[in-house]
Amino acid sequence: MNIPKRNHKIALIGYTLSSGGLERVMSSLSVYFGTQGIDVHNIVLVDDVEYPYSGTLVNIGKMKEQHKGIFGKLHLMLFLKKYLQKEKFDFIIDFRYRIKPFQEVLMANWVYKMKTIYTVHSGNTATYIPENKFLANLIFKKKYAVVCVSDAIKSKVDETYGFGNTLRIYNPINELEVREKAEERIPFEFQYVIGMGRFDHKNVKQFDRLVTTYLESQLPQKNIHLVLIGEGEKRTEAEQLANNNPKIHFLGFKQNPYPYLKNALFLIVCSKYEGFPMSVTESMACGTPVVAFDGISGPNEVIVNESNGLLVDNQDFDDLKIKMNRFVSEPDLYQNCKKQTVPSVERFSTDKIGKQWLDLMKIEVLS
Repeated sequence: MNIPKRNHKIALIGYTLSSGGLERVMSSLSVYFGTQGIDVHNIVLVDDVEYPYSGTLVNIGKMKEQHKGIFGKLHLMLFLKKYLQKEKFDFIIDFRYRIKPFQEVLMANWVYKMKTIYTVHSGNTATYIPENKFLANLIFKKKYAVVCVSDAIKSKVDETYGFGNTLRIYNPINELEVREKAEERIPFEFQYVIGMGRFDHKNVKQFDRLVTTYLESQLPQKNIHLVLIGEGEKRTEAEQLANNNPKIHFLGFKQNPYPYLKNALFLIVCSKYEGFPMSVTESMACGTPVVAFDGISGPNEVIVNESNGLLVDNQDFDDLKIKMNRFVSEPDLYQNCKKQTVPSVERFSTDKIGKQWLDLMKIEVLS
């Protein structure tokens, strides 16, 4: 008698399924795992869901109005613990930021009582791992794995903490979906370059300095505009620097940013730090090259300088201006880089990256 194998069951835990690159990763993996016959439960801690997912949605964010304060937080933590126990998950994959060390010790040792995979999505590792090594070891050392999204992040975590259970898995992109959505028409008739991300309160993307650098570059004189996609607290400051310049456009958040990437001359990444920026691989999947700071985690693991994009001395906005000018004044360089974009990101496809996740969890791919 053949007994059918039980479906694997995985809990994906994050803050939202909306707006950001990290959230797109959770969404993409959720959909991929569903195609592999895995029972996926998507647990979000904030009531903000826009991206697709497969399986079950558990929206703890909707419960927060009735459970406020320290006792409310403990109630929600207890709810999560009981839910995980009841469902008997094979794995938990945690996509959250972790900036409250003592809370995370409690989560790791009281709530997450099964195989847990933590993810680290930023070169600023303090947003995911406590700087205190004793507390960090209490949280991470005995867990199933710590997945870092770039080699640079893995090296930093290994050198700082030495957990012994780290590995690197890049963020996946659904190339087919990106290219299909990129065919949508947009209302721009002018040439432009693009920046994309959150105008967050820490000003990580440094869009204010990008506006200044753009204005100092040759691009405005060549009638090449600057388009910025994203929302957040620092947008007003960047708009003030733009001073109603008709060649600088603030579009806010776009559910489908891909046609804007596809039709741009190039994407600019000038962050203080990154993890593995989705915008880089998505832009290249659209056939659009990237100019990005070298030294921040991620871009230099995708971009080969002067082959499929341009790398800029880290945090050097004068060099950024030079590289922006090069891409609009050296057409051969630009076209050669543009030709290499799409082939450069084939290794980041959802199927290939998803397979690495399944290998980590020792789950066989469906034939």
